[in-house]
Amino acid sequence: MKDYIKHHEWNVIEEGFDPKNNRISESIFSLGNGKMGQRANFEERYSGDSLLGSYIAGVYYPDKTRVGWWKNGYPEYFAKVLNAANWTGIDVEIDEEMLDLAKAKIENFRRVLHMKEGYLERSFTATLQSNKKVEVNTKRFLSIVDTDCGAIEYRVKALNFSGIISLTPYLDLDVKNEDSNYDEKFWLEVQRKVTGGEAFITGETKKTGFQVCSGMTFNIKKNGQKLNAGREVIDREKYVANKVSVEVEEGQEVAIEKFISNAISLYYDIKSLEDVCRSAVYKFHDKGFEKTLKEHTDAWAHKWEESDITIEGDVAAQQAIRFNIFHMNQTYTGEDERLNIGPKGFTGEKYGGVTYWDTEAYCLPFYLKTAPPQVARQLLVYRYKHLQKAIENAEKLGFKNGAALYPMVTINGEECHNEWEITFEEIHRNGAIAHAIHNYINNTGDKDYLAEFGLEVLIGISRFWRQRVHWSERRKGYVMLGVTGPNEYENNVNNNWYTNLMAQWTLNYTIKAIEWVRENHPDAMIGIVERTRLNKNEDEVNTFKDIAEKIV
Repeated sequence: MKDYIKHHEWNVIEEGFDPKNNRISESIFSLGNGKMGQRANFEERYSGDSLLGSYIAGVYYPDKTRVGWWKNGYPEYFAKVLNAANWTGIDVEIDEEMLDLAKAKIENFRRVLHMKEGYLERSFTATLQSNKKVEVNTKRFLSIVDTDCGAIEYRVKALNFSGIISLTPYLDLDVKNEDSNYDEKFWLEVQRKVTGGEAFITGETKKTGFQVCSGMTFNIKKNGQKLNAGREVIDREKYVANKVSVEVEEGQEVAIEKFISNAISLYYDIKSLEDVCRSAVYKFHDKGFEKTLKEHTDAWAHKWEESDITIEGDVAAQQAIRFNIFHMNQTYTGEDERLNIGPKGFTGEKYGGVTYWDTEAYCLPFYLKTAPPQVARQLLVYRYKHLQKAIENAEKLGFKNGAALYPMVTINGEECHNEWEITFEEIHRNGAIAHAIHNYINNTGDKDYLAEFGLEVLIGISRFWRQRVHWSERRKGYVMLGVTGPNEYENNVNNNWYTNLMAQWTLNYTIKAIEWVRENHPDAMIGIVERTRLNKNEDEVNTFKDIAEKIV
């Protein structure tokens, strides 16, 4: 275990730079605001081992499945949240010598994730091959107030020389996902514009057609005072930048405040993306770095009022629980029913940034206790919106009459996991989704959710259980064969205790939900019966009851 992180109640601290730990730190010190996230990649050049990662929630690519053999129902693709335009980059040159942390001598390196305030800070001194030495201090945040925006403050001080410090803030769309199945890049350039002081670049995802316009503007300061230095425009395919060179004396400091915005076609008309991006980035810029950071930290203070957990006498445990809370709050905010929670949040590519049953089993209870009810409700609505896809997933495996099998892995409702023992056998995920409805209602008292959305989901899941079991004359009960339990230790087992129990519980809960909606929302019940064709082919309620009573 790499235990190099310093223990602190509120901060995550790394002291000293070890390249072998760099990818780990890039994950640990990641930032997000629900709409987008950023690994803790360095702003300046780093030619060492790194995983670049800038992610836009809900923007994905269906990467063609790569398997050696095929089974009925196998997904044709694995959905992946994409590495988007790199907006953090700031090249630093000292008298035309590039600052590269893989080549310079690095001392006094310190990186701090301020979880209470929601920003990342870093400092170090670097000695270049020319023996010129600089001190660097940076701050970075993704605003949870202006959620299309983020900002960086990057300061460079000349420690032992007088000369020219050049800063090149840029936007780079020439990016890739390391986990691409066929080593292809997923972004096409739509357009780019760059002038002195600003730059914009719009990309479109292959196949899915999402568009994102990334924009930047910036301030240059010398010894704390704004400087109107000349800006060299750099414009090439998938890359836009400005280069600013400032003459300094020994001991003087040059700083850049870089403001960015990502305008996403999920929220704005494609034709207006650049205008939206431009308006947002300049509004953010005009408020200034200190004010936008203050608004951001105030908003984080409000989050912590509701979600903090204190542990006395164990600093490491206190740090750990706050680290988990921090990532939960920066990964999902409940503002968009189309979004969900990837297992790694915004920290990397693993698991594709897509939705697993972990959301209902582990994440939903957290939001129920720490956030307004609407946040958890949105996670349930997400599944309701995918109900038809769940029915189609079940149909691919031979189920019928509205039986619903929710996917093990998804971003749009379609199954995109291609390991057979998980895709076809870990069906307990259906039970977790059903139980999440109960969990939400039990915590919020919002029983009307059953009439609005919940009951249709429960009927679809119960129909799946009804068709997945069969009667065993030997056992004198209903059995469920060939499943993988939630611990994943054994595959293709019969009558897994947890799976059978969740099926039984779901059937009983569905029966109660039908009775409650029929009694309390009779008009809604009529619509549900029409849409689901409940009891059209058999007395489904009595069948559910019989299975629940006799499942082994």
